[in-house]
Amino acid sequence: MDVFNQNDLFSTDEVLKTTFDLPGADVTLFENFFSIEESNKLYTSLLKNTPWQQEQITIHGKAIDYPRLTAWYGDTSKSIQYTNTKSNIHLWNDDLLFIKSRIEQEVEVKFTRCLLNYYRDGKDSVDWHQDYQGAQRKNTVIASVTFGATRPFQLKHTTRKDLKRVDIPLVHGSLLLMQGATQDNWKHKIPKTKKQILPRINLTFRWID
Repeated sequence: MDVFNQNDLFSTDEVLKTTFDLPGADVTLFENFFSIEESNKLYTSLLKNTPWQQEQITIHGKAIDYPRLTAWYGDTSKSIQYTNTKSNIHLWNDDLLFIKSRIEQEVEVKFTRCLLNYYRDGKDSVDWHQDYQGAQRKNTVIASVTFGATRPFQLKHTTRKDLKRVDIPLVHGSLLLMQGATQDNWKHKIPKTKKQILPRINLTFRWID
């Protein structure tokens, strides 16, 4: 059953491209970047075959679970420091290489690493943050792919209070590209929701100049 396929009279397999006019950012959304059939297959495979890890953060001496599961993949297999815990980077598998190749045809960038996030329900989330650190944020490319339930992707400027928050629905099979100085000027989050929603898998492919 295509649980994430919301067919209607206006559904289409055409890739729909939207570029957002945001100061100091380069953000583009591609809906239907992966077909319904591809998206359903990849969601099922990634859910089953990914070695999901429960990361934790220590607050006031108490270990707290992050509200999502994660896994790292990349060009080399090694251990890295991610947040306050050690994470293992796994070598690319066939699913990720297929997704990576499709994206690299669009942006002509060779990604070296990918973070997978598994949002099990509406209680799973990620708070306001910027990817990378310091000067690395000046020129980056992040490709964010969604399989599963639609969740709102929120953006807010780091300093300008006159700019409204931007909400972008990330749907099954979509690709969101954040390039240039986006990470330097804008924060982003996936908020919690009390709605009963299905799980979501998000993949963020990363590259640093």
